[in-house]
Amino acid sequence: MSNISNVENLSPQIIRQVAKEVSGLCRNPPEGIKIFMNDEDVTDIQATIDGPADTPYAGGTFRMKLVLGNNFPSEPPKAFFLTKIFHPNVSSNGEICVNTLKKDWKPESGIKHILLTVKCLLIVPNPESALNAEAGKLLLEQYEDYSLRAKMFTEIHAKPLRATEDNCSTEDKSSEGPLAKKHAGDKKVVDKKKRDKKKTLKRL
Repeated sequence: MSNISNVENLSPQIIRQVAKEVSGLCRNPPEGIKIFMNDEDVTDIQATIDGPADTPYAGGTFRMKLVLGNNFPSEPPKAFFLTKIFHPNVSSNGEICVNTLKKDWKPESGIKHILLTVKCLLIVPNPESALNAEAGKLLLEQYEDYSLRAKMFTEIHAKPLRATEDNCSTEDKSSEGPLAKKHAGDKKVVDKKKRDKKKTLKRL
């Protein structure tokens, strides 16, 4: 996945068109989707998609990126998930395979349409065009196993970490607090008893 800006390769008209649409989506995003605009590079389009309810991705937040090529919009952009996900239509490097970005692409298709299509893909995967063969096979043959694996990936990679500050402070207190001092005192008593026992054995 390329991180190189493509602004110089697109016409000013296309850049203005993209900037206008992305700006509008930032103000009025589709439900469950949040768009992030890069003022320095309008071709760097990133968004987060909330995992749809009643899917293995529910409760997760999935970050994705669109990469606009030199011939956009005559040719479709490429789409990647930046968040690791177990899905038939997402490769190991995050590339998303969907017909809207392949044979069904139309130059008039907008960014919003792409984002909604990717969100729909989380609801209805297409095992016929699988980039992840294992996920595609499980979806067709053992849905429960597929669902469990996808839920596990969602839990590990797509859910925000809980605040650990309280836990850390609790651990700090336990290592420095009265209980820790008590354990340290107990250890000294045990060590003293061991030394006394050794002295007694030497005398014998």
